[in-house]
Amino acid sequence: MRQDAERLVQAALAAGVQDPRVLQALREVPRAAFVPADLVGQAYLDQPLPIPHGQVTTQPSLVARMVEALGLAGSEKVLEVGTGYGFQTALLARLARFVWSVERWPDIAEQARVHLARQGISNVAVVTGDGTEGLPEQAPFEAIIVSAAFLRVPEPLREQLAPGGRLVQPIGSGGAEAVVLFVKGRGGLQWCRTIVGAHFVRLYGKYGFPS
Repeated sequence: MRQDAERLVQAALAAGVQDPRVLQALREVPRAAFVPADLVGQAYLDQPLPIPHGQVTTQPSLVARMVEALGLAGSEKVLEVGTGYGFQTALLARLARFVWSVERWPDIAEQARVHLARQGISNVAVVTGDGTEGLPEQAPFEAIIVSAAFLRVPEPLREQLAPGGRLVQPIGSGGAEAVVLFVKGRGGLQWCRTIVGAHFVRLYGKYGFPS
């Protein structure tokens, strides 16, 4: 498994990831434990994999670039919008104090809970709900990561990001996005830089695309 995981580390390095903590998390979190059973043989390919409801897991090297951009030091409370099968969640859990993750589909959320529990990851809570609304009762968050595309950052997520916090989201209509890092300054949420171009599914919800 270690050798398989190293393939993902090399893919992340080739994509420009430099944070040693992110690279170590890639080594330690077995992606094979977070993909559909019939796709385990493809788990260590650097590519998206399909999951139910027309969703896909994010390409591991892209996950690493997005997570790296959050600049996590280990003390943060993180909000993840779009749990999927929990691989990115597990990486975040190794890099932050606690992760709150919101998944739209109940069956996918349950799969993620099972996968995370099997790996002994306890500093995570997976909630079924509308990720565009965030989790106001748990705010503020020092970091927010959104794994689906919308034309702008949903207003609740802007409000729930702590001062000085970082937010990463694909900005676009779904299918060809710019993954953008935002930072919350005195004037509110501010564009910081574009991380990479990518393809994401759409972000649906009250403050996203209508379902």
